[in-house]
Amino acid sequence: MRIDIITLLPGLLEGPFSDSILKRAADKGLAEVHVHNLREYGFGKHRQVDDYQFGGGAGMVIMIEPVEKLLDELKAERDYDEVIFVTPDGDLFDQSTANALSLKENIIILCGHYKGIDQRIRDHYITKEISIGDYVLSGGELAAAVISDAVIRLLPGVLNDETSALTDSFQDDLLAPPVYTRPSEHKGWKVPEVLLSGNFKAIDEWRQSEAEKRTKERRPNLWNKKTSSGE
Repeated sequence: MRIDIITLLPGLLEGPFSDSILKRAADKGLAEVHVHNLREYGFGKHRQVDDYQFGGGAGMVIMIEPVEKLLDELKAERDYDEVIFVTPDGDLFDQSTANALSLKENIIILCGHYKGIDQRIRDHYITKEISIGDYVLSGGELAAAVISDAVIRLLPGVLNDETSALTDSFQDDLLAPPVYTRPSEHKGWKVPEVLLSGNFKAIDEWRQSEAEKRTKERRPNLWNKKTSSGE
């Protein structure tokens, strides 16, 4: 998989892709992330990429030409399955979206800034708009990192335990059940006996029950979604 991220602040993305699972994916050749500085496609001595919005109002808008030039350059080199714009008014990002994107080969993620980007880019270039939550960030870089992390970790071979991603929260519209490790007792706090029993059928049933209980209590919206779908 290849992810190209277009940003005005490439430095914000150095940390997330230089360590842990994302770095492992790159080292294994399972995923490549390329960060492109939109400023390099700006106008004039100061590489201008933004301008005042028509009709007046506070805040600057990213201009159409620098974005278009970079997008056209990338698309001339390869075909892209999705051109994603991260924006507060996009579709809410969830595990099913991450699963779908993990099946793609090439993805562009465009990070917004200021009051956004010229609507004509959204109308004619963007294929999917994504929000990671009902709040506003200073720019789209952190959202792009979140999306990339959620997607790349699903690629076969990225995680050491191939089944780990399959049992994560949200994969089946349930939160994950409680987990425990050694010691089996600490300050009188004991691990549930069923987990020490060696009876894997009983353990699976306990985990399913606890996952359902936790989801009902903490995320009733997920539980309602699951039950309404007939699962």
